[in-house]
Amino acid sequence: MSHILTSTVSETALGRHLPNVRIPTVMFDQAEAVAKWVAHEIAALIRGRNRDGSPTVLGLATGSTPIGVYAELIRMHKEEGLDFSNVITFNLDEYLPMEPDSPHSYVAFMWDKLFHQVNIDPRNVHIPNGRWSLDEVDAKCREYEDQIESLGGLDLQLLGIGRTGHVGFNEPGSGPESRTRLVELDELTRGDAAGGFGGIEHVPTHAVTMGVGTIRQARRVILMALGDHKASIVRETLEGIVRDTVPATYLQWESAKTLFVVDKAAATELTAMTPPWLRGRTEDEVVVDWNDNQLVRQAVIWLAQLTKRPIMKLTEADFAAHRLANLVEEAGSHAAVCERVRDELTETLCTNPGGDARKRVIVFSPHPDDDVISMGGTLIRLARDHDVHVVYMTSGSNAVFDHDAIRHVEFAMLLHEEIADAHDELAGVYQELHQALLRRESGQSIDPDTHRRLLRVKALIRQTEATSGAGVAGIPSNRLHFPSLPFYEGRDVEDREVTQADVDIIADIIRDILPEQVYVAGDFADPHGTHRLCADVVIRSTDMLEAHGIHPEIWMYRGAWQEYEAHEIERAVVLDEHIVMTKREAIYRHESQKDCAMFPGTDDREFWERAETRTEETARVYRELGICDHLAIEALVRFRRDD
Repeated sequence: MSHILTSTVSETALGRHLPNVRIPTVMFDQAEAVAKWVAHEIAALIRGRNRDGSPTVLGLATGSTPIGVYAELIRMHKEEGLDFSNVITFNLDEYLPMEPDSPHSYVAFMWDKLFHQVNIDPRNVHIPNGRWSLDEVDAKCREYEDQIESLGGLDLQLLGIGRTGHVGFNEPGSGPESRTRLVELDELTRGDAAGGFGGIEHVPTHAVTMGVGTIRQARRVILMALGDHKASIVRETLEGIVRDTVPATYLQWESAKTLFVVDKAAATELTAMTPPWLRGRTEDEVVVDWNDNQLVRQAVIWLAQLTKRPIMKLTEADFAAHRLANLVEEAGSHAAVCERVRDELTETLCTNPGGDARKRVIVFSPHPDDDVISMGGTLIRLARDHDVHVVYMTSGSNAVFDHDAIRHVEFAMLLHEEIADAHDELAGVYQELHQALLRRESGQSIDPDTHRRLLRVKALIRQTEATSGAGVAGIPSNRLHFPSLPFYEGRDVEDREVTQADVDIIADIIRDILPEQVYVAGDFADPHGTHRLCADVVIRSTDMLEAHGIHPEIWMYRGAWQEYEAHEIERAVVLDEHIVMTKREAIYRHESQKDCAMFPGTDDREFWERAETRTEETARVYRELGICDHLAIEALVRFRRDD
């Protein structure tokens, strides 16, 4: 019989309302569900105002978070007749300076993502103007405030949240009564935007933003957060005190009219998401099934780490003292449950992830270095005994600095002079690209054709690095594939969307190789991340091929920033010193990503350092649990379609 433990998370048709938070919060399992729910709330408001013959005044946000909302609103307009003719919008912010027709402008973003595809009156669209001069910006900001006030204020303000806790561009230090104004952007905010601009040096240092006071005066506020990279700031906003270092916390004062809507990944650090055996008893009870092996592993590992004891040294008193007595009752004895978890963890240890029989294997690498960074040790072990192919799903060209491209173009120019006529057509192409790069280094823009050539140069840089790194791992160049999936090439992060063309390309590769094993990056938490989209392509491809009798087993690995939790691991690939050093050398071959990568995240260590720390940490966990003593371990999880 399974015991009933209490959950403090109430279940509703709308998602799960989370308790112990300072702003009402609804959590959905998936980002797509968040977007649809928020879109339908906005649509209900618009329809109600339309019936009353009144305009709907919306405050809108940009960035990756609301894209799904806008896509659903467009669908409702086209398929359900949602009428935007009486909708008036005010956008939160805009970079300054910024040309409205720039692909980086929020004007271009909003017209591309929403306005061009619905029947809104262009006269009803209001977005701060990135052309405002410093002499006029204060007056223009006051006019923006006056326009909102003249309409009676905002009916609903849609918000995302930045990792600094900013809403709009209200960075740490913003006051609770602040109004639309010119602001200086935080370096973390600029760093998060660097991908779309081709480097942080191209991101404007200033912006115009609605103020916190303007936002707080809206009649309703919906704040959204998606992805585990937002989990920390979500916790601070919902469980911390109100403070100017986290401007989003000011919305705690408006809790009666504010709703925070998050996906499960963004909620992971909240108190309400603590393990079920730690939750207090209320009337909202849920059954916790102690026959769930992973839940039992999670509980026992948690207890061992809390008490700092190996699993087999846990006592019955340890279980009783930490609210796990019913687990012991279910298992029959504390020794039985400890032995069960120890045996399951021991069985995960592996030195030949491909198995004894020789197999065809495909490793799907979202970027040209994910294979060696995230599962390089496993790759080396696989290459020794199996026929391994690596598919680099995107070119990774956006992650190459201009100065690296300049260096390679200059090399090509010098090489060309050595082997051919320096005045022929090819030399002219090199020279044109070289001059364009130098101009962009000084802050000038380059034309679209030259930009496409530049991306191709950067893609070739990544391709040659990937070939070199894979060679170190033991994979010959004739087993490397560079399809450069269409969803990625030439698109900003916000524009990336998987299509059937992407799926067909990967399906053709799988059909040609017929692998028995497939490895895919399993970073599903980020709703707009390249890893997630690449995983989606692979899963959809294998789903499509199931009907043709092609069904390889699929294993997932994590990216450079995090590892699977110990209770999730199904295969722990052991790495010895030689493999660790070979993996490091393979990572070194990605020279454009060394020393200072374009997208380092919040961790300023080099990728090889992060990778080694991560695998050493996994080995340490196994060691402290009393399972084994190894130098390093890479973790894998089996993908199952019913997960």
